[in-house]
Amino acid sequence: MFEGLGDLLRLLAVPLFGWAALRDVRTRRVPNRVWYVLGGLGIVLLAVDLLRWYPFTGRFGTLRLVQVGVSVLFVAPLGYGFWRIGGFGGADAKALMALAVLFPTYPTYFLPESLVALGLPSVLPVQPTAVGVFSLSILTDTVLVGMAFPLVLAARNVAAGRIGNAMFFGRVVPVVELPAVHGRLFETREGFSRSGLDLDALRMYLRWRGCSLAELRLNSTRYRNPESVCETYPPTDGAVDAGGVAGDDEGPLQSDGGEDEHPTPIEDPWAAERFLEEIQYSAYGTDTDTLREGLETVVEREEVWISPGLPFIVPMFVGLVVAVTYGDLLYGLLVAVGMV
Repeated sequence: MFEGLGDLLRLLAVPLFGWAALRDVRTRRVPNRVWYVLGGLGIVLLAVDLLRWYPFTGRFGTLRLVQVGVSVLFVAPLGYGFWRIGGFGGADAKALMALAVLFPTYPTYFLPESLVALGLPSVLPVQPTAVGVFSLSILTDTVLVGMAFPLVLAARNVAAGRIGNAMFFGRVVPVVELPAVHGRLFETREGFSRSGLDLDALRMYLRWRGCSLAELRLNSTRYRNPESVCETYPPTDGAVDAGGVAGDDEGPLQSDGGEDEHPTPIEDPWAAERFLEEIQYSAYGTDTDTLREGLETVVEREEVWISPGLPFIVPMFVGLVVAVTYGDLLYGLLVAVGMV
């Protein structure tokens, strides 16, 4: 009785993950309370399941214990490990750990006869695995879904007539839209680069100086001079929804008259070193050279290539939906080609 109820309660993860994925796309920020709710629910349901299976005798009890062990002691630490080496964001790691506790074994969902009469399967997920660790199936489905993202980028770039190596990794956006876009610059003034300026760091810099990107571009000569920095402001964390910057409502923008004909070399252009020192170099790994090059690029260009990045929670949400309905994509593919 509880097994069916517990599996139904686990389905709460689907709408919560959908909301988290949407928020991550818009703001690149997901509240921790989402993972506390899912993790707490998973702990309660897992505790009840362990009590039902105790003392883990027989083949069924032993198998369940092994499945829980793989999920909790391998999949969950895997998320933490990827976060430690920089492969995951904090929210991505917490999401995977929550799923590892919430879905250690395969759930079972029986569809009503009215849907079965329409040709749908009677039981979901359709494709289980021999191992039976559901969080592992969610992870493999997530990876396969994420692998399709470069193909989507390439298709968009081909449709826009932008064909080349960069079409799998970036997209072109007008510079004026950068304050509302996530990702990082995929180019410098010299060419393409995968280590360009993070756009969250760009927003932090603009908020610190109290100016908009439009004002910075219009008065680049003045802002390039570190002596122009007077009052500074809280840089926030660079999120798009952190509000406007000081100076946005100061009236019409006025140009500083353009570039100097004979510029004099200045120390600390753009006050980049001062900015990073004041925030203790916590601008998403940005260093002074990257910040200065990024600022010069956005000042000179009207359009730039950016690497938008795909929040891992987005393919994780899709992977969760696929796993709950179909099951394990990789295992199904291996079965189809006769490898298992």
